Amino acid sequence: MAHMCRQITGSAASCAGWVGIIVATATNDWVRTCDYTVATCVRMDELGSRGLWAECVISPSLYHCVALNQILTLPAYVQTSRALMICACLLGLPAMLLVLTSMPCVRLQNDTSAIKQIRARVGGVLFILMAVCGIISTVWFPIGVHREEGLMSFGFSLYAGWVGSALCLLGGSVILCCRGTDPGTPSRENSFYYSRQGGTAMPLDPPANHAKSARV
Repeated sequence: MAHMCRQITGSAASCAGWVGIIVATATNDWVRTCDYTVATCVRMDELGSRGLWAECVISPSLYHCVALNQILTLPAYVQTSRALMICACLLGLPAMLLVLTSMPCVRLQNDTSAIKQIRARVGGVLFILMAVCGIISTVWFPIGVHREEGLMSFGFSLYAGWVGSALCLLGGSVILCCRGTDPGTPSRENSFYYSRQGGTAMPLDPPANHAKSARV
């Protein structure tokens, strides 16, 4: 039961982190910039919002966005952040499928505890890779913006990316720590039967020979 609870906890945290990474990738409120001095921007109440896909101007009477379509002219940190966040979003689907199919309550054909454990570990590694991609993007992007223009504050999307990456890292680590099967559900491979003739415990035959061992 403890093994299953840890796996469910890791899966839930990783799923929530995946949603946070998707939200961060799809929205453009990564950083708030200022084309003038900070005092001027505060007095004019006009800020710029910048994300992976667009640059926006935010003011009480105006909210205008310009899409960043010129891929070849974009800075390297924008293109790299885009690629890493897209990879993180795409890795979430196979990671969730692997972790869900490795649950003790899910039974597939010719499924064993060893195969489930391998699937869970691969899914946990994928979630950790998602966290690494998200952390690199959400750290590198504001540094690149700060070098180009005045950076005033972080936006909602950046916080969503940080929280999502942290949850994916936590969930993937918890899933990797779930090793072995529950003590309350012994595996058939480790079962023994008692022989009346020799008085010793001997390993149980495979399921195909179970009928023979039952007659001993």
